[in-house]
Amino acid sequence: MSGKTKQSQKLLLFQLAGTRLFGLGTLKIREILPMMPLTKLPQSHHAVIGTATFRGSAVPVIDMASAVGYPPLTPEERESASIIITDVQRQEIGFLVRGVRQIIEADWKHVMPPPKALGSKAFITGLLDVEGDIIQLLDVELLLAKVYPESLDAKEVMLTDIQSETLKSLNILLVDDSQVARKQLSDVLDSKDISYQVTSNGDEALQILLKEDELGRPIDILVSDIEMPGLDGYELTFNVRDNSSLSQPYIILHTSLNSEMSLSYANQVGANEALTKFDAEELLQAMLRGAGQTE
Repeated sequence: MSGKTKQSQKLLLFQLAGTRLFGLGTLKIREILPMMPLTKLPQSHHAVIGTATFRGSAVPVIDMASAVGYPPLTPEERESASIIITDVQRQEIGFLVRGVRQIIEADWKHVMPPPKALGSKAFITGLLDVEGDIIQLLDVELLLAKVYPESLDAKEVMLTDIQSETLKSLNILLVDDSQVARKQLSDVLDSKDISYQVTSNGDEALQILLKEDELGRPIDILVSDIEMPGLDGYELTFNVRDNSSLSQPYIILHTSLNSEMSLSYANQVGANEALTKFDAEELLQAMLRGAGQTE
């Protein structure tokens, strides 16, 4: 790879409660709409306030403030609120927010991991300082898992004995900043007694790759998220491919983004495959394809 291509990373900034700003990657966003009449959904989660009609389809709308633990928007506040239509994890979801501020350019290298003191229940994957304002990047996967817990139910995937033994022989590294995504990935491999290593950011992943190489047990399969603090998945892939002394793993970029642009860029930086979260069978089949190329 000759020179490093840098894809512009953009964040939509918005408010949920008070003046605090939150951020969401624009690659997840389909459209921003003003508040509209919603159709009520019986027996739904308290944060699901109804469905909106978007391009002929019924899209569930979640009061994001309520979903992450803030007071829900009042009827008066909803009148001036906005609905962010997103495309994540193979589904369209609308998020009601108090107000949309602006779109900014963001360098993921400057995104800081959230403090560990926040605990595992914080809906934050990173923090970004923008001209003195600390922007909180929301963990949409965790939010959706809380609203739709059934989405975490693992689906049984059938493997032949040969396929299972093939995967057990590999040195696999998983990297994702979302605790929900890490659990989904881990559960799939644990169910098949396949060993692996897992980390929450690209910087640590690169160090693991280098260390395993030095120890003579190079990583065979690298499964990485795209949007992460520090080294994002694109830059992690580029750094691996640009290091001629490093054994080259089969790289699967695994992302909640459905954007064709993001998946195309994954191939440009050297990823072997790019998959949309979360389909256990697709992931295991991709790993098996990788096994065929690492033999």
